[in-house]
Amino acid sequence: MITGAIKNKVDKIWTDIWAGGITNPLTVIEQLTYLMFIRSLDEKELETEEFENMTGEKMDKIFPQSEAGQSMRWSKFKNNDPRNIYDIISQRVFPAIKNMKYGRLPDFSAQGEMIEVEDQSGKESEGTTAFARYMSDAMFLIPTPQVLQKIITGLDDLYEHDISELDMQGDLYEYMLGKLATAGQNGQFRTPKHIREMMVELIAPTPDDIICDPACGTAGFLVSASEYIRKHYEDTMTTEQWEHFAGPAFTGFDTDRTMLRISAMNLMLHSISTPEIDYKDSVSKQNQISDKFTVCLANPPFKGTVDEESIHDNLKAVTNTKKTELLFLALFLRMLKKGGQCACIVPDGVLFGSSTAHKAIRKALIEDHQLRAVISMPSGVFKPYAGVSTAVLVFTKTGAGGTDQVWFYDMKADGFTLDDKRSEIADNDIPDIIARFHNLEAEKQRERTEQSFFVPKQEIVGNDYDLSINKYKKTEYVAVEYPPTSEIMAELRSLEAEISKAMDELEILLK
Repeated sequence: MITGAIKNKVDKIWTDIWAGGITNPLTVIEQLTYLMFIRSLDEKELETEEFENMTGEKMDKIFPQSEAGQSMRWSKFKNNDPRNIYDIISQRVFPAIKNMKYGRLPDFSAQGEMIEVEDQSGKESEGTTAFARYMSDAMFLIPTPQVLQKIITGLDDLYEHDISELDMQGDLYEYMLGKLATAGQNGQFRTPKHIREMMVELIAPTPDDIICDPACGTAGFLVSASEYIRKHYEDTMTTEQWEHFAGPAFTGFDTDRTMLRISAMNLMLHSISTPEIDYKDSVSKQNQISDKFTVCLANPPFKGTVDEESIHDNLKAVTNTKKTELLFLALFLRMLKKGGQCACIVPDGVLFGSSTAHKAIRKALIEDHQLRAVISMPSGVFKPYAGVSTAVLVFTKTGAGGTDQVWFYDMKADGFTLDDKRSEIADNDIPDIIARFHNLEAEKQRERTEQSFFVPKQEIVGNDYDLSINKYKKTEYVAVEYPPTSEIMAELRSLEAEISKAMDELEILLK
C-alpha cells in the first residue's frame, strides 16, 4: 500500500525532475524507469552473490567482473561525486542497458569502447528481454549532474526505507503511472487498478493460461493478471509453470515504443522477464494472430478510427467499421482459442448503438459465442481522464453459441468518489460483483428492480441485441402519501403568519 509519506517522496523526486526542465509526464516516468531498472540490476546481482556465498555454486553475472563493469553498479557509484555519477550513467550504464543481451551487460575496454556480449557459443545475439528490444531509440535526458544526484538519493531513500519488497516496488510504479492524467489521441487512458483487478477476478486466470492485451499501454492488465496468479497459485506452481509465467504467459501489443518500454519495465518489476511485448497495430493486417490465447483482458481505444485500407479483412467481415472499439471486440474473438475468455471495457455506445456495425458485433457475441455478463459502470470511473460512461463485457469464445441468458449488474459505486478527486469512500459494489458472478445460480431469482439480474437471450434478440441495462431494468415506484389539502393550507397560513410577525419585528428594529 502506497502511504502518504511515500507519495510525498515520489512527488519530491517528480518535482526535482520538473525543475530540471522535463515536464512531460511520460518522459519523466521513462527516465525514472531507466534508473529503477539500473538499480534493480544491482539488486539482482547482490542476490546472486549472496546465493554464491551460501552455496559455493557459481552463477551467471549481470555485470562484467572488470573494474569498468563493476563501476556500473548502483551500489558502487551512488555515493560518488555528482559529475562522476553523471558520466558513469550517461557514458557507460545507459549505453550498456541499451545493448544488454542474455541477461548480461557488455564490458568496456580501457579506451572506453563497448565490448559486445556474446552467447554461450560465441555468437552475437539479439537482446532477450522485451525491455532491451525497445531500448535502441531510448535517450538519457536527465539534464544535469545535480538533478541526477537528487533523483538517485530520492530513489535510494525510497528503496531502503519504504519499498524494500518487490510488491511495493510495483505499487510505486503504479502510483507513478497514475500521474499520466492525459488521454491519448486515440482515446486511450489508463485503467484504474481496482477496475483491472475486478476484471481479472471475474476471469480468474491460471498458471497455464496464455494471456493477451492487444492494446497494452503500460501493461496494467498483464501485471494484474500476474499478481492474481501469484496470489492464488504461487505455492503450487511447477517449474514448467514458472518458466511459462516468466514470459510466454503474457503478450501485449502497442503502437507507441515509449509505452512498450514502460510496459516491459513494469512487467520486469513483477518478475516477468521475457514477455512477448511487440510493436503492432492490433487491428491491422500486420496482426495475423488467431486462435492463440486463452485469456484476453483489455481496455481498447475509444473514439479512435483507423485507416480503412489497413484493417484486417476478417475483422471487417464481423463488423464493417472503422471504429476501434468495435474492431477490437472482433479481434478478441479471432485471437482467442475456443473456450478462451475475455473481459474488456467498452463505451456505452457499443451496448446500444444502432448502426449496422454495432448490431453485427453484438449479434456475433450473442449468437455465435457465449456472452456471460454486462457490468454497467458509472461515468466517473475514468475521471480525471474522461467522464465517459463504460461497461465491462465478459464473454467466452465458443464458435457455436451458448448464450441462453445474460447477467446484468448496475454498478453504482467503485470505492471512490465519482468526481475529479476520486477520493476513497466506503461504498463499493466490486466485492459484490465478484461474489455474485462466481455464484450465478443464486442470481436466477433476482428481480429486475434489483442491482443485478438475468435477461433471457430471446428478450435481447427481440430488442435488436440492445445490451444497455436501462432497457431491462425496472424501476420500483413507491406511493407517497400526502396529508389532506386542508392541512397543507393551514400549515402554509401558519408559516405566512410567522414570516409576517418576523418582518414586523425587523421593521421596528430598523427605525
